[in-house]
Order: sequence, then C-alpha cells, then structure tokens
Amino acid sequence: MSNKDPRIDAYIARSADFARPILTHLRQLVHAACPEVEETMKWSFPHFDYKGMLCSMAAFKQHCSFGFWKGELILGQSPGGARDEGMGHFGRITAISELPADKVMMGHIKKAVQLNETGVSKPTSPRPKTRKELIVPDDLRSALKKNRKALATFENFSYSHKKEYVEWITEAKRHETRQCRLATTLEWLAKGKPRHWKYLECK
Repeated sequence: MSNKDPRIDAYIARSADFARPILTHLRQLVHAACPEVEETMKWSFPHFDYKGMLCSMAAFKQHCSFGFWKGELILGQSPGGARDEGMGHFGRITAISELPADKVMMGHIKKAVQLNETGVSKPTSPRPKTRKELIVPDDLRSALKKNRKALATFENFSYSHKKEYVEWITEAKRHETRQCRLATTLEWLAKGKPRHWKYLECK
C-alpha cells in the first residue's frame, strides 16, 4: 500500500479491537480502487484525497463510519442516510460483514474518483425560501412601545439581531433574570447597540 500516512496507522492502532479490521479493510479498498490516493488526517479522523476530498472513515467506542465527500452524487443520500444514523453513508458499522460487498464498495470509490477527475462540485444545500417568523414575547413588545428610541432601533435591526435579543430574554429561567435582561435590552437598544456589543450579561 503506497502513500500511507503514519498518523492513520496510529489512529487504527489505538482504535477499539472490533474497529481495527474494519478500518484496515476500508483503507485497503480505497487504495485498491485509487492507487494514487493520498492519506491525511482532518478533523482528527482519517481522510483520503485524490484531486480533492474523496472519502473518510472514523472509529467510535461502539461503531465505525465511512462516508464520501460527494455522497449525494454517488449514493443519492446525505451522510447517515443508509440507516438514518451514524456519521457516514453506511450507518453504524460494527463488522466488515455489515458493509456492501467489496465489488460494490470499489465501484462507489471509483465513482468518487471519477467525479473529482472531471471536476464535479459537491452539491450545496439550498437556502430556505422562507424565514421563520420571529415571535416577539409580549413583555418585550409592551416594553418597546414605551421606549421610542429602543423601538426604533429594534425595528431597524436585521432579523438576526432581533433574534439575539428575543432568545436572550426567552431563555431566562428565572423571572428576576428575565426582568433584568429586559431592562438591559431596552437600555442597549435605546443606545442603538446590538445584543453582543460586548460580553456582558445579567447574572
């Protein structure tokens, strides 16, 4: 096996007993399907690159995972879609027998290689067409009506700035905390300040 990264050797070695043969097998399949693949560690788990990100694998306490960077184009599903659980595209893998046949897996890997060779981009998630309506709590709405400067600032703020204040108030667990945050909100808004203008909160 060429292009081996010693960090992945170490990763496999320190994995749970059940995970080692699974990770070793997946690694062998990737190299067999793409001899020019390069190994690396990203986000603390093994990745395989070939003209861009190709696929990755990981070991956890009770299962392993394996996924493709462009899985939607290869398998028609998002990560976890195989069993709707687990980080990769094949669910929570606990044994080599739970993986598709080697021939099938090799086909998937070669498809990933082909996509990278032809420069096909990973599909992006479309932005939601409609934004969820922001529900302003009654006590904040009532207080704003009594403070013209604060109301003007709030109404002219972006959705995200409004949401930060609303969430700060509604997340208060005690009545006293909520009232303190409400008063501070009015004070800051009257001065034209967004919620995170500095790291200061009511205790």
